[in-house]
Amino acid sequence: MGLSRLAALHGVATSYSPSPDVTVSVPDDTVIAVLAALGVDAGTPADVRKCLAAAESRSRLLPPTVVVWAGEPLPSALAGLPPGSTVTVEPEPSDPPGHPASRPPAPLSMRARAAATAAPVASPGEPAPEAVPAPEAPPAPGEAPAWWIPPPHGVHRIHVRTPDNRRATATLVAAPPRVPQPPERTHGFLVQLYSLLSARSWGMGDLGDLTDLAVWAGRSVGSGFVQVNPLHAAVPGKPTDPSPYRPSSRRFPDPVHLHVESIPEYGHVRDRATLDDLRQDAAALSEAVLNKGALIDRDAVWELKRQALELVVQVPLTPGRRADYCDFLAEQGQALEDHALWCALAEVHGPDWHTWPEALRDPRSPGTARARSELLDRVDFHCRLAWLTAGQLAAAQGAAEDAGMGVGIVHDLAVGVHPAGADTWSQQEAFAHGMSVGAPPDAFNARGQDWGLPPWRPDVLAATGYAAYRGLLRGLLAHAGALRIDHVMGLFRLWWVPEGRPPTDGTYVAYDAEAMLAVLVLEAHRARTAVVGEDLGTVAPGVREALARRGVLGTSVLWFERDWEGDGRPLAPEKWRRDCLATATTHDLPSTAARLTGDHVTLRHRLGLLTRSLEEELTEDATDTAEWLALLARLRMLPEGDGDEEAAVRAVHRFLRRTPARMTGVWLPDTVGDRRPQNLPGTWDQYPNWRLPIADPEGHPVTLEEITASPRLHALMEVLRPRKPHTAPPGERRP
Repeated sequence: MGLSRLAALHGVATSYSPSPDVTVSVPDDTVIAVLAALGVDAGTPADVRKCLAAAESRSRLLPPTVVVWAGEPLPSALAGLPPGSTVTVEPEPSDPPGHPASRPPAPLSMRARAAATAAPVASPGEPAPEAVPAPEAPPAPGEAPAWWIPPPHGVHRIHVRTPDNRRATATLVAAPPRVPQPPERTHGFLVQLYSLLSARSWGMGDLGDLTDLAVWAGRSVGSGFVQVNPLHAAVPGKPTDPSPYRPSSRRFPDPVHLHVESIPEYGHVRDRATLDDLRQDAAALSEAVLNKGALIDRDAVWELKRQALELVVQVPLTPGRRADYCDFLAEQGQALEDHALWCALAEVHGPDWHTWPEALRDPRSPGTARARSELLDRVDFHCRLAWLTAGQLAAAQGAAEDAGMGVGIVHDLAVGVHPAGADTWSQQEAFAHGMSVGAPPDAFNARGQDWGLPPWRPDVLAATGYAAYRGLLRGLLAHAGALRIDHVMGLFRLWWVPEGRPPTDGTYVAYDAEAMLAVLVLEAHRARTAVVGEDLGTVAPGVREALARRGVLGTSVLWFERDWEGDGRPLAPEKWRRDCLATATTHDLPSTAARLTGDHVTLRHRLGLLTRSLEEELTEDATDTAEWLALLARLRMLPEGDGDEEAAVRAVHRFLRRTPARMTGVWLPDTVGDRRPQNLPGTWDQYPNWRLPIADPEGHPVTLEEITASPRLHALMEVLRPRKPHTAPPGERRP
């Protein structure tokens, strides 16, 4: 009983429900291990009693982080302060570190300005006292106290002193009520950038290709957005982990995505012969992928780009470029310096910082400080690459907006980072070491899942005012039109798996969802970006409602949208939710052509992934598909009838367009009939995950130029074009 109480105080679940009528108890040793990762010793009953007594004896006047939403009642932590308490707000600087100057906050009202400039909370027109007392009587329900003046949106510090001289200081997150919303109805493409090779690519898709796709899509087919995979920095190595969802750092992008020729200094490199040789080698890489059946080789691409970039950075920057670079360094600060130092140290000691000399495993040690000086040139090199990549990300978003896109580039935030990468080295105190994020057993995976990603410690996040989370979001949103958050349920809770144990022996750990959402809403508001949450799979009650209240769109995939609380049949289009991104598939699911033909079942059979006979799986899959096709036929969305695969793909997207979804996403491989998934969950070396170029129905790779010229693509996009209202010619009466 004591262990359960102690676990509850720290947000650690001792049971969970994989379905409404089932409750599973978490093993005690799992609870003990998770508590240990949170700095709580519960190894013996005596330890439990000691920690429980200490925890229950602590009485906090304020939690570490307090959230206030604009226009909403104050939280109980403030509204319920002891009568006679004094409250002082220390405002955030009007231009927070890293905030893009091109997107300044909205002008403050006079009332908010008073709160931003006076240290204590005071009424306008009155002299600011040392501190303002809370009223003797509490306010009526739903009303703010008379002494409360809403601060401007931001992350402030709040100080409280009670009449008996107890004091507390906390982070105060003042957030707008909702994130910005995308245009009412818009459609766009979903693509894994590496898979999108153009005729000029260096063996994989790059930011030049992304810009070109966005401009073409905005101008030629009226698209409002292009959503890409995470472009986070990868852990270097041979071979590099190809998954974009297991990066070294989520804070900084990977320079492997640079389009080298677009860098202004490229044209001034003196050693043209070496550059020409590198370009020829890059052309050979692309030729092998596009015409010889080779897989995308990220390591080979990076080796060529690295050599070219070594030459590019030798070119002196112009005064204007130098000033821009210096501003970038100042904006990014310590976070960028740490990331660049990790990259430099990895070149010398390997990509796993746990194996480095002991003095270098601590980013703040004297040994690391010496290494910082010794490797100054390499640190500057990696800082320069981060700046160059940020510049091309900004150019891609700017080009998308200029092409008429209402949203632009939708970036993707992975759920975590590699345990050996830059983020876990530079922010060691923020991660729960010895733990991994995953998923519990469910109807789709009886063994559960272990993703190999160390989770953030919720207690450290709260104690530091969510600084790491804020910096991460600010960096990602700086050049985004919208942000997709993978496994958005992780803002509420994550499944922690102790190292060395199966996923079935994990448990849920809760996060302060109110604070996580407030920081997200605040940063999205500052960047003027929409947010899409990937909320597929097991979702705890109330999560989707909480996200919707804050304006975070959900994700609805056609094949999963059934009347699960009724007859289980496909959900009619008018019953879909409005605030979502509606798609036919994702990077983890079969393409639409593979789903319609059953090819995805035979692929899993060939790889030994089926748990039943091939005949049983094919029969169930065909039944599921037939139900959807029958609905499409009843709705007169399939006039071509059965047996026409391209027509069926178009019908699926007609259906998506019929739903009220604000955003409709088209998986770019679907536009050319690709049957191969980009990622096949449950496989590693059995399948070439994250290494396939976009291909036609026969598996022949196609370039960006061929995709945009494809008659199949243009026929599909016609079904998504908004229909112009009929205008009667002069003398003709409309019916």
